[in-house]
Amino acid sequence: MGSLILKGAKIAGYDEVVSVVVENGLIERLELAEAADGKVLDCEGLTLFPGFIDVHDHGAVGVDVNKADVDGLVEIAKFLATEGVTGWLPTLVPDSDESYRRVITAIDRLMEIQSDLPIAQALGVHYEGVFANEKMCGALRPEYFKRFSGTEVADIPTLKDGVHMTTFAPEIEGGVELAAELTRRGWIASIGHTRADVDTLERAFAAGTRHFTHFFNAMTGIHHREIGVAGWALTNPEVTFDIIADGIHVHPRMLDLACRKKSPDKVLLISDSVAPTGLGDGEFELWGETITVEDRRTRNERGSIAGSVITMHDAVLGMRSIGFTSGETAKMASTNPARILGVSSSRGSIEPGKRADIAAFDADGTIKFTMVGGRLVQKP
Repeated sequence: MGSLILKGAKIAGYDEVVSVVVENGLIERLELAEAADGKVLDCEGLTLFPGFIDVHDHGAVGVDVNKADVDGLVEIAKFLATEGVTGWLPTLVPDSDESYRRVITAIDRLMEIQSDLPIAQALGVHYEGVFANEKMCGALRPEYFKRFSGTEVADIPTLKDGVHMTTFAPEIEGGVELAAELTRRGWIASIGHTRADVDTLERAFAAGTRHFTHFFNAMTGIHHREIGVAGWALTNPEVTFDIIADGIHVHPRMLDLACRKKSPDKVLLISDSVAPTGLGDGEFELWGETITVEDRRTRNERGSIAGSVITMHDAVLGMRSIGFTSGETAKMASTNPARILGVSSSRGSIEPGKRADIAAFDADGTIKFTMVGGRLVQKP
């Protein structure tokens, strides 16, 4: 692939202007002086963020992960790359076992071919809500929910390689045992779609659970006499959470309060995007019903929010607009997801030896280009 020098940029979180030398898809070195001996890309006035990693993405540009074939997944990943995303977890809502098997086969195939393509790289799969509380289903379909009696995790289709994450409610029948089984198998067990009490949360924590899905949404909130799921997570310093920073799922002031209380070192930004993302307003068929998108807000036939239509780029801009620094947002959009997924040795920061996965912002917050493994993706 040869050398490429990103000349005269700042790296999010640092003040120095540097040249980033990329060699064979990896960051070879950072130089304060002007680098030589390579093709030069002038990045004066740009800020380089580590490529974003979205651990919760149901689709975009009209393609729903639950229904996608390989070509559809590639289309999603192309779009994500233009929005600064270099790694993602295709995310499934509860569905039939037959659908799971079909999509897992498609993701396996995607992961076999993606390294040669300038697209967001699938890092695994996220099963959202297979084991959820029916009373906290949100936009999910409870007819596909499962309970845990000991064998159900083994029956869920898995990838040949990659991260496996699931969102579950620990208060369901067998839920704490489920947390232990997921942990034993190396899955990321994330609590969500839940109204678990404090004792159940403590037992799930003891069983290995350390993360919470789309914080505040589809979980009990904070009351001064009833701490709720959200209150328990905020006051446990050892857990992390992800959050939808669209200003709709969570009020901007509550975003600010929760993320500062937890600290940017323990928060992940997610899109929770659904198939209509990137298509504008209108009516769309999704998960067996019609949803309406209007002014970035989704609504299903029951009046519930049905995912989001933002991108990780939107989430980063949203956090910047309420006062978080470039360095803090880079942690939440890139560094922390890489750590949670166990891929921080190669992703999540702009450092020598890591993949050249980069999103370049101008002073107005526009993405000028994305780099995926050293390959440039120009934003249309």
